Amino acid sequence: MARYIGKEMSRVDGAAKVTGKAKYAAEFQVPNLAYGFIVLGTVAKGTIKSIDTREAEGAAGVIRVFTHLNAPKLGPKSSTEQSPPRATEEEDKSFRALQSDKIFFNMQPVALVVAETYEQARYAARLVKVSYNSQQHMTDTEAVRASARVPAKEPPPKTRGNPEETMRTAAVKVEAEYRIPIEHHNPMEPHAAIAVWQGDKLTVFDKTQEVYGVREHLASSFGLPEENVNVVSPFVGGAFGASLRPNYYPALTAMAARELKRPVKVVYTRTQMFTGHGYRPHTIQKIALGAERSGKLSAMIHEAVHNTSTLEEFSDGTTGFTRQVYACPNLYATLKITNTDLATPTWMRAPGAVSGMFALECAMDELAYALAIDPLELRLINYAETDPESGKPFSSKALRECYRLGAEKFGWKNRKSEPRSMRDGRLLVGWGMATGVWGAFQMPAAALVTLRADGTAQVASATSDIGPGTYTVMTMIAAEYLGLKLDQVKFELGDTKLPRAPSQGGSWTTASVGSAVCGAALAIGTKLLTLANQEPNSPLKGAASSDVEMLDGQLRLKSDPDRFVNISAVMKRNNLTAITETFESRPSEERQKYATLAHGAQFIEVKVDPDVGTVHVTRAIEVTACGKIMNPKASHSQEIGGVVWGIGMALQEATEIDHRYGRIMNPNLQHYHVPVNADVLEIETIFVEEEDKVVNPLGVKGMGELGMVGIPAAIANAVFHATGKRIRDLPITPEKLL
Repeated sequence: MARYIGKEMSRVDGAAKVTGKAKYAAEFQVPNLAYGFIVLGTVAKGTIKSIDTREAEGAAGVIRVFTHLNAPKLGPKSSTEQSPPRATEEEDKSFRALQSDKIFFNMQPVALVVAETYEQARYAARLVKVSYNSQQHMTDTEAVRASARVPAKEPPPKTRGNPEETMRTAAVKVEAEYRIPIEHHNPMEPHAAIAVWQGDKLTVFDKTQEVYGVREHLASSFGLPEENVNVVSPFVGGAFGASLRPNYYPALTAMAARELKRPVKVVYTRTQMFTGHGYRPHTIQKIALGAERSGKLSAMIHEAVHNTSTLEEFSDGTTGFTRQVYACPNLYATLKITNTDLATPTWMRAPGAVSGMFALECAMDELAYALAIDPLELRLINYAETDPESGKPFSSKALRECYRLGAEKFGWKNRKSEPRSMRDGRLLVGWGMATGVWGAFQMPAAALVTLRADGTAQVASATSDIGPGTYTVMTMIAAEYLGLKLDQVKFELGDTKLPRAPSQGGSWTTASVGSAVCGAALAIGTKLLTLANQEPNSPLKGAASSDVEMLDGQLRLKSDPDRFVNISAVMKRNNLTAITETFESRPSEERQKYATLAHGAQFIEVKVDPDVGTVHVTRAIEVTACGKIMNPKASHSQEIGGVVWGIGMALQEATEIDHRYGRIMNPNLQHYHVPVNADVLEIETIFVEEEDKVVNPLGVKGMGELGMVGIPAAIANAVFHATGKRIRDLPITPEKLL
């Protein structure tokens, strides 16, 4: 009987967070700290003609002004851990600050002012005068769409069957283009780093989703052995992709600290975040669906183009999941990228998937209307019982049950299919639905578990907690398998001194790190059993390690709890104060035989004011199938967060660029709109648990990204149902409906 896994647990770090005890990157106390403030450039492309720092250097408290003229060159760029999807090891071409006079994008860092106080640095930053040799720039993805190319590091897309020919002869077809603007992560905590040198050893406190990735990046930047660099990041105030790769500021901060021979802190302003860590790229998608009159899909052609920078190739795999969602014999799905004079995009919650599924699921809705078939019925007609791409069986797939349960809860059977046919007083009511999908990934990960004779345990892994509740779930897993109470277990993360873990991205943390914690705890049980059975009168004689469990200080037979040994007594008899085990978990060979995905269904109600075009999402029901649910309380919170972000993506979020200047016009939370409490009405999240022994020992699948994948499409479909207007360009703002 599980004591913790599957039960509602409050966050073990909750009190620390609400009382301010939890330390974020910028909050570490370091003696003799100097403060850096970044100066941003004002042209989109060209070179710096001259830079005058004299007035800034003469300002009160200023220690030094770094520019490309006096900043030391940072060393060779080694490969960094690429987050989803894994790319091949290759040269790191990511942007590094103050390395040349070249300007690659508007609002690029051109100087760093370091002073005794933050206010002095900020004031002096305004005194730096820069002139430029401007060159012709291009920031409009639409304008350079024709020159898009397949990313060099990705295999060319495989065609399934004969999609072109089948499309020509299809009984019913729909074809449309969908657009998603650039969108920016705006986490609560701005990015920050503190760099401290002790001789040739460097410690950096950084806001990151992967301490080992930042360590590698800094070691290569400064030509240091990796063991000389320690990266610390115990708490992250939201990131969801914004800190997956090493951003430019940790190396910049460390460079200033090394030159000044004293610790330096750099914190982004909200505006600096808009060119400081990437964004969801501007994405244009063309979809054609061909079907028989019965509703059966005969052909799918999905072509996407999104922007990258001139510095490096970035791809978010927009069309990847299209291959695995519906049973369709003929398919072509491709993604191309095109250069713009903007900073490099990056992964942003549900990268590729939420963008690709927005287009696919809206097109499915359009097809449903063309066929006069209910949108839910159309999805069931094309339900994939096995993976359409590989032909492999799914390790588990409860999507059919998600559809059934969601439709029943929502009251979908009462939907009148005709657009504009449902009203609430003068408001138009729309009901829409969609499918969500995400991979059930697992990465190699290591964890260290120490069980002490006094019945407490220390557990550690260099993973992150960007907010989903990693501290809590790892504590729960350790307590479950060590047979301890939650308050007897202390879990540590976010430090390169701890065993290596993958980045917190791709929704794979619990599957990867959790499996390592579980493995280490079970290995301790095996060691204890061996020690106990060295004694002639052991009640556990003849038992295998799979026959025993730890609970309340005892190692006991699962089948006969009265046969047990006292753990602390066994340790004392062997003169042990503690038993320590480091365990590395890896994806099993068994996984190769299956397709491993997590699925969900989304049902949305909107109410639209016909006079002013405002849209409110009045009800959202999200049903998710992602294996075993470890902590329902945190899991529901994750899914609600995904729905809220989906509302933002569908109705509000857009980074506006003035292409004349290649400059972002709304780099702040006043003009970059995200949902607030008034935008969020009724959200219900439901889980359909799956028994899945293939994905990993815990049977968990990722949910952090899955929660938002189908939401923007479901909202757009509901808006069409309410108004009869098909909006294919996000966000759906009032002027597009009027």
